[in-house]
Amino acid sequence: MKNNSRRDFLKRSLQAGAASLALSTPFLAGCSKPSSSPGDAPAVQASRTYRWTMLTTWPPTLPVLQDGPKLFADWVREMSNGQLDIQVYGGGELVPSLEAFDAVRQGTAEIGHGASYYWAGKVPAAQFFAAVPFGMNPQQMNAWLQTGGGMELWEQVYEPFNLLPLQGGNTAIQMGGWFNREINSVDDLKGLKMRIPGLGGKVISKAGGSAVLSAGGEIYTNLERGVIDATEWIGPYHDYMMGFYKVAKYYYYPGWHEPGTNLEFFINKTAFSSLPEHLQTIVRTAAARVNHWMLSEFEAQNNIYLQKLIEEENVQLKPFPDDVLDQLRRYSGEVLQEITERDAQSRKIYDAYQAFRQRISEWNDISERVYYSGKF
Repeated sequence: MKNNSRRDFLKRSLQAGAASLALSTPFLAGCSKPSSSPGDAPAVQASRTYRWTMLTTWPPTLPVLQDGPKLFADWVREMSNGQLDIQVYGGGELVPSLEAFDAVRQGTAEIGHGASYYWAGKVPAAQFFAAVPFGMNPQQMNAWLQTGGGMELWEQVYEPFNLLPLQGGNTAIQMGGWFNREINSVDDLKGLKMRIPGLGGKVISKAGGSAVLSAGGEIYTNLERGVIDATEWIGPYHDYMMGFYKVAKYYYYPGWHEPGTNLEFFINKTAFSSLPEHLQTIVRTAAARVNHWMLSEFEAQNNIYLQKLIEEENVQLKPFPDDVLDQLRRYSGEVLQEITERDAQSRKIYDAYQAFRQRISEWNDISERVYYSGKF
Protein backbone atom coordinates (compact mmCIF):
# COMPACT_ATOMS: atom_id res chain seq x y z
CA MET A 1 0.00 0.00 0.00
CA LYS A 2 1.22 3.50 -0.69
CA ASN A 3 2.83 5.31 2.24
CA ASN A 4 0.54 8.33 1.95
CA SER A 5 -2.54 6.08 2.37
CA ARG A 6 -1.10 4.59 5.55
CA ARG A 7 -0.15 8.05 6.87
CA ASP A 8 -3.64 9.35 6.18
CA PHE A 9 -5.18 6.37 7.94
CA LEU A 10 -2.91 6.75 10.99
CA LYS A 11 -3.75 10.44 11.17
CA ARG A 12 -7.44 9.58 11.13
CA SER A 13 -6.86 6.90 13.77
CA LEU A 14 -5.39 9.48 16.16
CA GLN A 15 -8.26 11.85 15.50
CA ALA A 16 -10.84 9.11 15.96
CA GLY A 17 -9.28 8.03 19.24
CA ALA A 18 -10.17 11.41 20.67
CA ALA A 19 -13.56 11.39 19.01
CA SER A 20 -14.47 8.02 20.49
CA LEU A 21 -14.50 9.56 23.98
CA ALA A 22 -17.85 11.04 23.04
CA LEU A 23 -19.96 9.24 20.45
CA SER A 24 -22.01 12.35 19.96
CA THR A 25 -19.03 14.11 18.40
CA PRO A 26 -19.51 14.53 14.61
CA PHE A 27 -17.90 11.66 12.74
CA LEU A 28 -14.50 12.70 11.39
CA ALA A 29 -14.41 10.87 8.09
CA GLY A 30 -17.88 11.85 6.92
CA CYS A 31 -16.74 15.31 5.76
CA SER A 32 -18.12 18.48 7.31
CA LYS A 33 -21.38 18.74 9.23
CA PRO A 34 -24.56 19.53 7.32
CA SER A 35 -25.59 23.14 7.11
CA SER A 36 -27.40 24.35 10.21
CA SER A 37 -29.92 26.16 8.04
CA PRO A 38 -33.07 24.04 7.55
CA GLY A 39 -33.71 25.67 4.21
CA ASP A 40 -30.49 24.68 2.49
CA ALA A 41 -29.45 21.46 4.32
CA PRO A 42 -30.97 19.08 1.71
CA ALA A 43 -29.19 20.83 -1.15
CA VAL A 44 -25.86 20.68 0.68
CA GLN A 45 -26.30 16.97 1.42
CA ALA A 46 -27.25 16.21 -2.16
CA SER A 47 -24.04 17.70 -3.53
CA ARG A 48 -21.57 16.51 -0.91
CA THR A 49 -19.27 13.56 -1.55
CA TYR A 50 -18.77 11.15 1.32
CA ARG A 51 -15.55 9.15 1.45
CA TRP A 52 -15.46 6.02 3.56
CA THR A 53 -12.86 3.42 4.44
CA MET A 54 -13.78 -0.26 4.64
CA LEU A 55 -11.64 -2.77 6.55
CA THR A 56 -12.13 -6.47 5.92
CA THR A 57 -10.89 -9.51 7.79
CA TRP A 58 -9.87 -11.20 4.54
CA PRO A 59 -6.57 -11.22 2.63
CA PRO A 60 -6.57 -8.43 0.01
CA THR A 61 -6.77 -10.76 -3.01
CA LEU A 62 -8.95 -13.51 -1.54
CA PRO A 63 -11.61 -14.62 -4.08
CA VAL A 64 -15.29 -14.27 -3.21
CA LEU A 65 -14.88 -13.08 0.39
CA GLN A 66 -12.86 -10.03 -0.59
CA ASP A 67 -14.68 -9.75 -3.92
CA GLY A 68 -17.97 -9.21 -2.07
CA PRO A 69 -16.83 -6.04 -0.26
CA LYS A 70 -15.25 -4.72 -3.48
CA LEU A 71 -18.49 -5.31 -5.37
CA PHE A 72 -20.35 -3.59 -2.55
CA ALA A 73 -18.16 -0.51 -2.95
CA ASP A 74 -18.62 -0.56 -6.73
CA TRP A 75 -22.40 -0.88 -6.47
CA VAL A 76 -22.66 1.88 -3.86
CA ARG A 77 -20.53 4.18 -6.03
CA GLU A 78 -22.65 3.38 -9.09
CA MET A 79 -26.04 3.77 -7.40
CA SER A 80 -25.01 7.01 -5.70
CA ASN A 81 -23.42 8.48 -8.83
CA GLY A 82 -20.18 8.72 -6.90
CA GLN A 83 -21.64 10.57 -3.94
CA LEU A 84 -20.54 7.78 -1.56
CA ASP A 85 -17.05 6.55 -2.39
CA ILE A 86 -15.70 3.60 -0.38
CA GLN A 87 -12.07 2.48 -0.42
CA VAL A 88 -11.69 -1.21 0.51
CA TYR A 89 -8.65 -2.54 2.38
CA GLY A 90 -7.97 -6.19 3.15
CA GLY A 91 -6.74 -7.57 6.44
CA GLY A 92 -3.28 -6.30 7.32
CA GLU A 93 -3.26 -3.41 4.85
CA LEU A 94 -4.28 -0.84 7.45
CA VAL A 95 -4.90 -2.87 10.61
CA PRO A 96 -4.59 -6.57 11.44
CA SER A 97 -7.57 -8.60 10.27
CA LEU A 98 -9.02 -9.26 13.70
CA GLU A 99 -8.78 -5.62 14.78
CA ALA A 100 -11.32 -4.41 12.22
CA PHE A 101 -14.21 -4.50 14.72
CA ASP A 102 -12.48 -2.12 17.11
CA ALA A 103 -11.26 0.15 14.32
CA VAL A 104 -14.78 0.63 13.01
CA ARG A 105 -16.47 1.10 16.36
CA GLN A 106 -13.84 3.67 17.35
CA GLY A 107 -14.36 5.55 14.11
CA THR A 108 -10.97 5.06 12.46
CA ALA A 109 -12.91 3.47 9.58
CA GLU A 110 -16.57 3.71 8.71
CA ILE A 111 -17.36 0.14 7.73
CA GLY A 112 -15.97 -3.39 8.02
CA HIS A 113 -16.66 -6.85 6.65
CA GLY A 114 -16.11 -10.18 8.38
CA ALA A 115 -17.87 -12.84 10.44
CA SER A 116 -19.41 -12.07 13.81
CA TYR A 117 -17.90 -15.07 15.58
CA TYR A 118 -14.51 -13.35 15.32
CA TRP A 119 -15.71 -11.00 18.06
CA ALA A 120 -16.92 -13.67 20.48
CA GLY A 121 -14.23 -12.67 22.98
CA LYS A 122 -15.74 -9.19 23.18
CA VAL A 123 -19.39 -10.06 22.51
CA PRO A 124 -20.25 -13.72 23.24
CA ALA A 125 -23.74 -13.36 21.77
CA ALA A 126 -22.35 -12.15 18.42
CA GLN A 127 -21.37 -15.65 17.32
CA PHE A 128 -25.00 -16.79 17.09
CA PHE A 129 -25.42 -14.47 14.09
CA ALA A 130 -22.67 -16.30 12.16
CA ALA A 131 -23.07 -20.05 12.66
CA VAL A 132 -24.20 -22.56 15.27
CA PRO A 133 -22.93 -26.17 15.11
CA PHE A 134 -25.65 -28.46 13.76
CA GLY A 135 -27.79 -25.31 13.39
CA MET A 136 -29.63 -23.50 10.65
CA ASN A 137 -28.65 -23.55 6.98
CA PRO A 138 -28.32 -20.38 4.82
CA GLN A 139 -31.95 -20.27 3.76
CA GLN A 140 -33.10 -20.62 7.36
CA MET A 141 -30.60 -18.01 8.60
CA ASN A 142 -31.80 -15.55 5.96
CA ALA A 143 -35.40 -16.14 7.03
CA TRP A 144 -34.59 -15.63 10.71
CA LEU A 145 -32.57 -12.48 10.18
CA GLN A 146 -34.68 -10.82 7.51
CA THR A 147 -38.23 -11.55 8.62
CA GLY A 148 -38.03 -13.67 11.78
CA GLY A 149 -36.85 -11.06 14.28
CA GLY A 150 -33.16 -11.96 14.24
CA MET A 151 -31.92 -8.68 12.78
CA GLU A 152 -33.55 -6.64 15.52
CA LEU A 153 -31.74 -8.76 18.12
CA TRP A 154 -28.45 -8.40 16.25
CA GLU A 155 -28.83 -4.61 16.22
CA GLN A 156 -29.41 -4.68 19.97
CA VAL A 157 -26.23 -6.70 20.54
CA TYR A 158 -24.12 -4.24 18.52
CA GLU A 159 -25.79 -1.08 19.87
CA PRO A 160 -23.34 -0.60 22.81
CA PHE A 161 -20.48 -0.65 20.32
CA ASN A 162 -21.99 2.09 18.14
CA LEU A 163 -22.22 -0.39 15.26
CA LEU A 164 -24.96 -1.28 12.80
CA PRO A 165 -24.83 -4.86 11.43
CA LEU A 166 -26.01 -5.85 7.97
CA GLN A 167 -25.91 -9.25 6.33
CA GLY A 168 -22.93 -9.45 4.00
CA GLY A 169 -22.94 -12.87 2.37
CA ASN A 170 -23.13 -16.54 3.23
CA THR A 171 -20.60 -19.31 2.63
CA ALA A 172 -23.25 -22.04 2.15
CA ILE A 173 -22.80 -25.23 4.15
CA GLN A 174 -19.11 -25.77 4.65
CA MET A 175 -16.83 -28.77 4.49
CA GLY A 176 -15.59 -30.43 7.67
CA GLY A 177 -11.99 -29.42 7.03
CA TRP A 178 -8.48 -30.50 6.03
CA PHE A 179 -6.62 -32.96 8.23
CA ASN A 180 -3.16 -34.48 8.29
CA ARG A 181 -4.48 -37.50 10.17
CA GLU A 182 -7.49 -39.72 9.69
CA ILE A 183 -10.44 -39.26 12.02
CA ASN A 184 -11.79 -42.72 12.77
CA SER A 185 -13.06 -42.03 16.28
CA VAL A 186 -13.50 -39.17 18.72
CA ASP A 187 -10.18 -40.15 20.29
CA ASP A 188 -8.45 -38.98 17.11
CA LEU A 189 -9.50 -35.44 17.99
CA LYS A 190 -7.56 -35.48 21.24
CA GLY A 191 -4.44 -33.36 21.03
CA LEU A 192 -5.43 -32.12 17.57
CA LYS A 193 -4.43 -28.51 16.91
CA MET A 194 -7.10 -27.16 14.57
CA ARG A 195 -7.75 -23.72 13.16
CA ILE A 196 -11.46 -23.34 13.85
CA PRO A 197 -13.28 -20.23 15.14
CA GLY A 198 -16.55 -19.64 16.92
CA LEU A 199 -18.66 -22.23 18.66
CA GLY A 200 -17.12 -25.03 16.60
CA GLY A 201 -13.76 -24.25 18.16
CA LYS A 202 -15.19 -24.65 21.63
CA VAL A 203 -16.61 -28.03 20.63
CA ILE A 204 -13.20 -29.21 19.39
CA SER A 205 -11.68 -28.09 22.69
CA LYS A 206 -14.29 -30.06 24.61
CA ALA A 207 -13.37 -33.09 22.49
CA GLY A 208 -9.78 -32.79 23.70
CA GLY A 209 -8.32 -30.80 20.82
CA SER A 210 -6.94 -27.28 20.71
CA ALA A 211 -8.87 -24.62 18.81
CA VAL A 212 -6.69 -22.01 17.14
CA LEU A 213 -8.06 -18.70 15.85
CA SER A 214 -6.01 -17.22 13.04
CA ALA A 215 -6.73 -14.95 10.10
CA GLY A 216 -7.28 -16.49 6.66
CA GLY A 217 -3.96 -15.29 5.33
CA GLU A 218 -2.04 -17.25 7.98
CA ILE A 219 -3.69 -20.65 7.62
CA TYR A 220 -1.73 -22.17 4.75
CA THR A 221 1.65 -21.38 6.31
CA ASN A 222 0.54 -22.63 9.73
CA LEU A 223 -0.64 -25.91 8.22
CA GLU A 224 2.49 -26.30 6.12
CA ARG A 225 4.79 -25.72 9.10
CA GLY A 226 2.88 -27.97 11.48
CA VAL A 227 1.72 -25.12 13.72
CA ILE A 228 -1.72 -26.68 13.27
CA ASP A 229 -2.70 -30.24 12.34
CA ALA A 230 -5.97 -29.36 10.67
CA THR A 231 -8.06 -26.47 9.49
CA GLU A 232 -11.58 -25.74 8.44
CA TRP A 233 -12.18 -22.96 5.97
CA ILE A 234 -15.18 -22.93 3.67
CA GLY A 235 -15.77 -25.35 0.81
CA PRO A 236 -14.25 -26.80 -2.36
CA TYR A 237 -14.18 -23.63 -4.46
CA HIS A 238 -12.42 -21.51 -1.88
CA ASP A 239 -10.32 -24.31 -0.43
CA TYR A 240 -8.93 -25.04 -3.89
CA MET A 241 -8.01 -21.38 -4.33
CA MET A 242 -6.33 -21.38 -0.91
CA GLY A 243 -4.23 -24.40 -1.95
CA PHE A 244 -4.89 -26.48 1.15
CA TYR A 245 -4.67 -29.69 -0.88
CA LYS A 246 -0.93 -29.06 -1.15
CA VAL A 247 -0.36 -29.25 2.61
CA ALA A 248 -3.11 -31.58 3.92
CA LYS A 249 -4.04 -35.09 2.89
CA TYR A 250 -7.62 -35.71 4.01
CA TYR A 251 -10.70 -33.65 3.21
CA TYR A 252 -13.63 -34.35 5.55
CA TYR A 253 -17.35 -33.64 5.35
CA PRO A 254 -19.93 -32.51 6.41
CA GLY A 255 -19.35 -29.07 7.91
CA TRP A 256 -21.15 -29.81 11.17
CA HIS A 257 -19.63 -26.71 12.77
CA GLU A 258 -20.84 -24.22 10.14
CA PRO A 259 -23.93 -25.37 8.25
CA GLY A 260 -24.23 -22.01 6.49
CA THR A 261 -22.14 -19.17 7.84
CA ASN A 262 -23.70 -15.72 7.72
CA LEU A 263 -21.17 -12.94 7.07
CA GLU A 264 -21.55 -9.30 8.00
CA PHE A 265 -20.98 -5.67 7.23
CA PHE A 266 -20.55 -3.70 10.45
CA ILE A 267 -20.98 0.06 10.12
CA ASN A 268 -20.12 2.87 12.50
CA LYS A 269 -23.56 4.22 13.43
CA THR A 270 -22.36 7.80 13.73
CA ALA A 271 -21.05 7.64 10.16
CA PHE A 272 -24.21 5.94 8.91
CA SER A 273 -26.46 8.50 10.61
CA SER A 274 -24.52 11.30 8.93
CA LEU A 275 -25.58 10.03 5.50
CA PRO A 276 -28.73 11.39 3.86
CA GLU A 277 -31.57 8.88 3.70
CA HIS A 278 -31.08 7.99 0.04
CA LEU A 279 -27.45 6.98 0.69
CA GLN A 280 -28.48 4.94 3.72
CA THR A 281 -30.93 3.09 1.47
CA ILE A 282 -28.22 2.52 -1.13
CA VAL A 283 -25.90 1.05 1.52
CA ARG A 284 -28.59 -1.36 2.68
CA THR A 285 -29.49 -2.30 -0.89
CA ALA A 286 -25.88 -3.02 -1.88
CA ALA A 287 -25.40 -5.17 1.23
CA ALA A 288 -28.47 -7.23 0.36
CA ARG A 289 -27.13 -7.70 -3.17
CA VAL A 290 -23.79 -8.94 -1.81
CA ASN A 291 -25.61 -11.31 0.51
CA HIS A 292 -27.37 -12.91 -2.46
CA TRP A 293 -24.35 -12.86 -4.80
CA MET A 294 -21.89 -14.51 -2.44
CA LEU A 295 -24.11 -17.48 -1.59
CA SER A 296 -24.92 -17.95 -5.27
CA GLU A 297 -21.25 -17.86 -6.25
CA PHE A 298 -20.23 -20.49 -3.72
CA GLU A 299 -23.11 -22.78 -4.65
CA ALA A 300 -22.41 -22.44 -8.37
CA GLN A 301 -18.72 -23.26 -8.05
CA ASN A 302 -18.39 -25.80 -5.24
CA ASN A 303 -19.05 -29.02 -7.14
CA ILE A 304 -16.84 -27.95 -10.05
CA TYR A 305 -13.90 -27.52 -7.70
CA LEU A 306 -14.71 -30.58 -5.63
CA GLN A 307 -14.25 -32.67 -8.76
CA LYS A 308 -10.99 -30.88 -9.54
CA LEU A 309 -9.70 -31.67 -6.05
CA ILE A 310 -10.59 -35.34 -6.38
CA GLU A 311 -9.73 -35.98 -10.02
CA GLU A 312 -6.77 -33.66 -10.55
CA GLU A 313 -5.21 -33.36 -7.11
CA ASN A 314 -6.04 -36.85 -5.77
CA VAL A 315 -7.49 -35.50 -2.56
CA GLN A 316 -8.91 -38.17 -0.25
CA LEU A 317 -12.53 -37.20 0.42
CA LYS A 318 -13.85 -38.76 3.63
CA PRO A 319 -17.03 -38.54 5.71
CA PHE A 320 -16.82 -38.15 9.45
CA PRO A 321 -17.92 -41.44 11.06
CA ASP A 322 -21.44 -41.38 12.46
CA ASP A 323 -20.27 -41.92 16.01
CA VAL A 324 -17.91 -38.96 15.73
CA LEU A 325 -20.75 -36.71 14.55
CA ASP A 326 -23.02 -38.00 17.31
CA GLN A 327 -20.42 -37.15 19.95
CA LEU A 328 -19.72 -33.74 18.43
CA ARG A 329 -23.45 -33.04 18.54
CA ARG A 330 -23.50 -33.88 22.26
CA TYR A 331 -20.47 -31.69 22.91
CA SER A 332 -22.16 -28.87 20.98
CA GLY A 333 -25.15 -29.06 23.30
CA GLU A 334 -22.85 -28.84 26.31
CA VAL A 335 -20.98 -25.85 24.89
CA LEU A 336 -24.20 -23.99 24.14
CA GLN A 337 -25.56 -24.70 27.61
CA GLU A 338 -22.39 -23.43 29.26
CA ILE A 339 -22.34 -20.20 27.25
CA THR A 340 -25.99 -19.40 27.76
CA GLU A 341 -25.86 -20.15 31.49
CA ARG A 342 -23.13 -17.59 32.13
CA ASP A 343 -24.22 -14.88 29.67
CA ALA A 344 -27.78 -13.57 29.81
CA GLN A 345 -27.56 -11.91 26.40
CA SER A 346 -26.41 -15.15 24.78
CA ARG A 347 -29.34 -16.94 26.43
CA LYS A 348 -31.79 -14.42 24.98
CA ILE A 349 -30.34 -14.69 21.48
CA TYR A 350 -30.04 -18.48 21.50
CA ASP A 351 -33.58 -18.94 22.81
CA ALA A 352 -34.86 -16.83 19.91
CA TYR A 353 -32.64 -18.72 17.46
CA GLN A 354 -33.86 -22.10 18.68
CA ALA A 355 -37.51 -21.08 18.72
CA PHE A 356 -37.32 -19.96 15.09
CA ARG A 357 -35.33 -23.02 14.09
CA GLN A 358 -37.96 -25.31 15.60
CA ARG A 359 -40.75 -23.58 13.70
CA ILE A 360 -39.00 -23.57 10.35
CA SER A 361 -37.73 -27.15 10.76
CA GLU A 362 -41.27 -28.46 11.08
CA TRP A 363 -41.99 -26.97 7.66
CA ASN A 364 -38.69 -28.17 6.18
CA ASP A 365 -39.41 -31.72 7.34
CA ILE A 366 -42.36 -31.93 4.96
CA SER A 367 -40.81 -29.83 2.18
CA GLU A 368 -37.06 -29.93 1.57
CA ARG A 369 -36.24 -33.01 3.64
CA VAL A 370 -38.81 -35.11 1.81
CA TYR A 371 -37.64 -33.71 -1.51
CA TYR A 372 -34.02 -34.68 -0.92
CA SER A 373 -35.02 -38.12 0.35
CA GLY A 374 -36.43 -38.94 -3.10
CA LYS A 375 -39.62 -40.38 -1.61
CA PHE A 376 -41.97 -38.88 -4.17
